[in-house]
Amino acid sequence: MFRVTREIDFCYGHRLLDYQGKCCHLHGHNGRALVTLEASGLDSHGMVLDFTEIKRTVQGWIDEHLDHRMVLRRDDPAVAPLEKLGEPLYLIDVNPTAENLARLIFDYAASQGFPVLEVQLWETPHCYAVYHPGGESDR
Repeated sequence: MFRVTREIDFCYGHRLLDYQGKCCHLHGHNGRALVTLEASGLDSHGMVLDFTEIKRTVQGWIDEHLDHRMVLRRDDPAVAPLEKLGEPLYLIDVNPTAENLARLIFDYAASQGFPVLEVQLWETPHCYAVYHPGGESDR
C-alpha cells in the first residue's frame, strides 16, 4: 500500500452548544488538517494522487467554506445575529468539534473520488482528532 498526506492550514471559529467548558463560548483556532490518501497501486506518474490536485481540490474547498469563518451548529442562537452582521458562517447539523470537522473534510475529499484513508484535524498544536470510516458510528 502507498500513502500520501497533505497538510492544510486554516483559521476558523466555533463554539459547542450544550457543553460545559471554555468551548461553549465563541472562539477561534489555527487549525491544521492532515488528509491521508491510500492506494494499492500508483498512477501512470508513479503517484497515489498529485499533491497539487489534493491542494487544488481539498484546500480549495476548505479555503472557500471553512477558512476565516464561524463554523456553527445550524440551530445555534448566534447564527441569526451573525448573519445580520454579514459575518461569514458555515453551518452544520452537529456540534463543530474537531472530530466532526475531521469527518466533514473526509466526506468532502471522498465525494471528489479521492481514496481517503483518514483525516486528522489539529485544533491546537497539542490536540487533534482523527476520522476514518469503519467504526460502529459509520453504520
